[in-house]
Amino acid sequence: MPKPLMRIPYTGRMPDPIIVPRSANTPTGSIAALTDFFSAKSSRTGKHHDHAAQKTVLLTGAGMSVASGLADYRGANGTYTLNRTYRPIYFNEFVTSHEARKRYWARSFLGWTNLNRAKPNAAHYAVRDLGDLGLISKVITQNVDSFHNHAHPSLPTLELHGYLRSLVCLTCGHASSRATFQQRLAALNPAWAEFLASALAAGALDTEEPEERRRRGLKTNPDGDVDLPDAPYTTFRYPACPACSETLAVGAGQTLEGEEKRVRVEVDKDGAWLPASNAGVLKPAVVMFGESINAGVKAEVEDAVDEADRMLVVGSSLATYSAWRLVKRAHERGMPIGILNLGGSRGEETFFANLPVDNTGQWGVRCSQSADKILPELVKNLRDVYRQQSKH
Repeated sequence: MPKPLMRIPYTGRMPDPIIVPRSANTPTGSIAALTDFFSAKSSRTGKHHDHAAQKTVLLTGAGMSVASGLADYRGANGTYTLNRTYRPIYFNEFVTSHEARKRYWARSFLGWTNLNRAKPNAAHYAVRDLGDLGLISKVITQNVDSFHNHAHPSLPTLELHGYLRSLVCLTCGHASSRATFQQRLAALNPAWAEFLASALAAGALDTEEPEERRRRGLKTNPDGDVDLPDAPYTTFRYPACPACSETLAVGAGQTLEGEEKRVRVEVDKDGAWLPASNAGVLKPAVVMFGESINAGVKAEVEDAVDEADRMLVVGSSLATYSAWRLVKRAHERGMPIGILNLGGSRGEETFFANLPVDNTGQWGVRCSQSADKILPELVKNLRDVYRQQSKH
């Protein structure tokens, strides 16, 4: 039986970025190297093809969405960089602790509005354009913001760590809308809803400047939640799964899939989940830290790597094992690797070792630049290259 794949963060220090080739130390040099990366007609796997037949699989991380106003983890203004005490909630903690879920949903409630308003940025649309040029086969994203799906619906996106747009019940598997859930949270927590409305009206949640947020007592984290120090999280209420509430209410307990214990859902007069319940807990449809990635998703992303000739990583430090292992897999298959990420990425010293001395990007490229600035210019450059090639 295959070993389950878990989302585990890497807490070690990231290496300084290795710039490959050396000319890629400027935006112009980075664009030139990436142009060579995409224009190469062969790879170390021995395959040869024209540009229209190339298959590059893209792996993206939180740095891809920074220009959309979302926080990343390890960038200059990332959560781990500015908040050394930050600790994400772990799957087992969410599943077993009512108080942990109160805290999680309160923070998510405060952060959802701005996350829901955020839009894809120029980097996402550049990925669409690269797909239109026939250069990208599939996108694997660690991000849970659904920006790739919105920006390029016709280019397949595999969401390695799930998505925030939906919830799933841990008992019955019923899926429901996060936007609808936000309305239910507001109805159950009028004081919190009033605070959120006043914060939004005052623009307190509009700024993405870290210093300004700290002055206002707010800490925004990559998965869209807002930490309000000393907030009365224990007062927060969250609803039970609507499907379970109908079928597993007190007095209507059932045995699921041969389990010995009877499952039940208890709610208060307003429909909030009560700790006397042993079912009906709703969870965001994301893979939390410490949670196993769905076996079907694991197989899909591995196939996407195996079917490609090259891999380009954008906006990821590869700090989670589930992402790093995919790059390791590509490297072991002899595929050229490209990384476009501000700051260091896990294991990059291995990925770029022993490249040919004449490498200008075709065998591997490492740039420490912003994706929203580089990728649109890369698209323009590639279009010019192919236009010139078509004339000969």
